[in-house]
Amino acid sequence: MTPPSAIDPRIEALVTDLIGRVADKWTMLILEVLAEKGTLRFSRLAEAIGNISQKMLTQTLRTMQRDGLIERTVYPVVPPKVEYKLTELGFTLGAAFCGVWVWAAENLARVEQARSAFDLGD
Repeated sequence: MTPPSAIDPRIEALVTDLIGRVADKWTMLILEVLAEKGTLRFSRLAEAIGNISQKMLTQTLRTMQRDGLIERTVYPVVPPKVEYKLTELGFTLGAAFCGVWVWAAENLARVEQARSAFDLGD
């Protein structure tokens, strides 16, 4: 592991920011839905995610677009047509967090055992 004094503060800031963002359930869900379904319109994305407000979906998509995780395409038609898709960067971030799923699958029994022991006061 790199000693803290050798870490570029810009990288540290990015990691801290991304962990905070990806720990946000909406970002993770959007990454998952777009990875599974491909390019989607706003309304289809909202339906696929479920219980998310229009405001929260809009804010999350804008932040993800700013970070380069998604691409937003606006078509000059009436009514307006807007589509969202993952960028290569978005796919790589999603892949990086797949490791959490692998870890959870491999360690589920151990975590459940530790929780049971804790809850029983062992």
